[in-house]
Amino acid sequence: MLIEYWIALGGLILAVIAALFAIRYWRRRRVDVLAALRTVAVESLENVLVPDGMGGRIQVEQLVLTAQGILVVDVKRFEGVIFGSDRMNEWTVIARRRRFTFPNPQSALYDRVAAIKQLVRDVTVIGYVLFPDAADFSKGRPRDVIQPRELVERHKKPDRSATERLGLAFAQHWERIREAVEPVPPTHRR
Repeated sequence: MLIEYWIALGGLILAVIAALFAIRYWRRRRVDVLAALRTVAVESLENVLVPDGMGGRIQVEQLVLTAQGILVVDVKRFEGVIFGSDRMNEWTVIARRRRFTFPNPQSALYDRVAAIKQLVRDVTVIGYVLFPDAADFSKGRPRDVIQPRELVERHKKPDRSATERLGLAFAQHWERIREAVEPVPPTHRR
């Protein structure tokens, strides 16, 4: 009976260890949203107000200088099944124990991209709505929606010497952006 107890306890310990390794492996496979942005960024700005070209300012959550140009990124940290399309006014999230809707983020993204394009007309500006890997768009992913793994694949940071050359090529444009923006006061952040 004592031997059976130790065998059962040993089996339980092995099962717990296997489960911990499986969880660790699963978490490593999921690329964190902010880690993905850091991975592709040559430089970045976060939570800034940008002139909108009509005398006002528009808030931009993430501005990222990459090897391909400038990214304007709205981050949505929703996990679960997400139903949305380019033409829907509201998108739906079905998560573990709740269901909710949020406004289609694309039109606001287009306004942010346009504001940045007015500052740097000669540089490619791309807009994305970035969702975590745990967001499931099984019924189809809308245009301009991206997930961390794909962001890293599309906008790989070049090696150090290429990064320095890019820095020189984009320096005046990035500086123009830096001079035009101002930080969002903490009380006004989305």
